[in-house]
Amino acid sequence: MCRLVIYKGTSPVQLSHLLTRPCHSIINQAFDSRLRLDHRRPINGDGFGVGWYDTVRDEELGSQPCFFTSVTPAWNNANLIRLAEKIKSPLVFGHVRATTEGSLSLDNCHPFVFGKIMFMHNGGIADFSLIKRSLQSVLSDEIFHTVQGNTDSEWAFALFLSKLPDPHAKSFTTKVLQQAVLDTIATLNNYAEEAGITEECRSSAHFPQPSLMNFCVTDGESVVATRYISSREDEAASLWFSSGTTFSEYMKGGHYKMSKADKRENIIMIASEPLTFEKADWMEIRTNTMVVITPKMNVLQIPIIDKFYVSPSDPAALNRGTDFAAAKGLLSPRNSPASVKC
Repeated sequence: MCRLVIYKGTSPVQLSHLLTRPCHSIINQAFDSRLRLDHRRPINGDGFGVGWYDTVRDEELGSQPCFFTSVTPAWNNANLIRLAEKIKSPLVFGHVRATTEGSLSLDNCHPFVFGKIMFMHNGGIADFSLIKRSLQSVLSDEIFHTVQGNTDSEWAFALFLSKLPDPHAKSFTTKVLQQAVLDTIATLNNYAEEAGITEECRSSAHFPQPSLMNFCVTDGESVVATRYISSREDEAASLWFSSGTTFSEYMKGGHYKMSKADKRENIIMIASEPLTFEKADWMEIRTNTMVVITPKMNVLQIPIIDKFYVSPSDPAALNRGTDFAAAKGLLSPRNSPASVKC
């Protein structure tokens, strides 16, 4: 299944330090994962994408992010390796893809971009064919025609754009982005309920799955990411958080670690799977939680309170099952041994 990484820093990072050099970068995870084991498709080579914002804002170039996508396996793309050594950015989205919805094409590679906004998704919208028409009907003609591919992820992005007061705005507040993400999740859940896709009937053969909505969005200043599943019984696809003052190689062979020289947060990273094996570097984000990084590098973790939310103090929170997400390669099975060496 897909994997993603987000970097936001006070200083630009060389893309190679995220994508190609670490021994457990998302590119290496695509064919040699040690934590998220996908027994259905152990090699995830259905394309990749990386998006970034220029370190120097140039009026002629505009404020839109740059992005590079390819349908070739990320670990076998010489252009990516060369570009990653020569590009720096303070805000980077990276994504490797394993197809679940949509064909193998450039149009289906994440991240997706509209104006200043960049978006990517890890997971899947359950029985998307049953709600697709309802989703499309609420979109403006402009947003409808921006969709070039045929994935549930890109249509979810289109729905997100429709929730913004003005998707063409020159700037967005963090709260506007937060609310648009929450509205997108709520709308998708409403469509599922209208189509009869409810948690109560998922024990039947016809509706066996909840939706996994790990959404990530940025306008180049703020970042909003969710770890979410439309279920009170299952864990969502994994999502991890790390912060510090430097992220660097401390031993040859791509062994990286996050260092904290003081209380400042110079670097904030979010990833579907940790990029290092230093346990102290990473904190797992709770299921059905939103992570917000403000332009001033403040980090907030906000519970997404709806009918699928389970309070951490509720014993049911400890009983969420891992089988569903683990079977899709989106989560390590609970209590399973995992290698911690590169």
